Amino acid sequence: MPAPALLYPSGFLSPLEIDDAVTRALSEDLGRAGDVTSIATIPEHTPARAVVVAREAGTIAGLPLVAACFARLAPDIAITAQARDGDTVAAKTSLMIIAGPARAVLSAERAALNFLGHLSGISTATAAYARKIGSHKTRICCTRKTTPGLRALQKYAIRCGGGFNHRFGLDDAILIKDNHIAVAGGIRAVLERARAAAGHLVKIEIEVDSLDQLKEVLAAGLADVVLIDNFDIPAMKQAVEMVAGRLVIEASGGITLDNIAAIAATGVDYASSGALTHSAPNMDVALDIEI
Repeated sequence: MPAPALLYPSGFLSPLEIDDAVTRALSEDLGRAGDVTSIATIPEHTPARAVVVAREAGTIAGLPLVAACFARLAPDIAITAQARDGDTVAAKTSLMIIAGPARAVLSAERAALNFLGHLSGISTATAAYARKIGSHKTRICCTRKTTPGLRALQKYAIRCGGGFNHRFGLDDAILIKDNHIAVAGGIRAVLERARAAAGHLVKIEIEVDSLDQLKEVLAAGLADVVLIDNFDIPAMKQAVEMVAGRLVIEASGGITLDNIAAIAATGVDYASSGALTHSAPNMDVALDIEI
């Protein structure tokens, strides 16, 4: 049973990603023998009604996975959404009502809440950055510093929080880093090779760690995006002036909630933070059985 469409925000998540993630999570938890506790203690046809609750305030992500976890174990289970991904909710907000076989509800509970708490933590952290940016044009975005196997879900949570996605993998854009430059023999050489190989829809981004390197990139005229890595605020401002709109500018390295407003004020187009996916705390969520 697919997750109800109303659970999704405007940023879509492939149902194939949901199916794969839910299958892995439930297989990991149920193992070979299933939920032996629920099987042993709950009569087979016992019904249950449960409410998924946000115990703390935050921005929600992961409700389609919650619905899919329960539906996978009981296809006819009744699911009533009371919120949708991307909603910012107060503490003690009811997010979803579930009614169906008690065994299925209890067996899917942990996997469902793991998805919801983790992804809502990411979206909540992203929303905090977006609020700090305010009216500036800068967009907060993620990186490839994601949990193996969960990248699509974590990047979806970034969008739920009002952020934007960087590349999904090594295959959807060219990002030339310092080690590529070193091996290829310099900035112009690496850009010429990249431009010769890139298709007309493939963007080329190059990382620089100094204003002198930025000058080389501008002189070559072959990049689409420049990543200014670990620049301080004065250097960021100077980089924006030097580029003068000729390239998209991404700031990376040391991006925090404390400095994102100042970074946005420099005029950079994007600010990327790996911490959004690798260090966001879980949001406290729960499933309460209603008798």
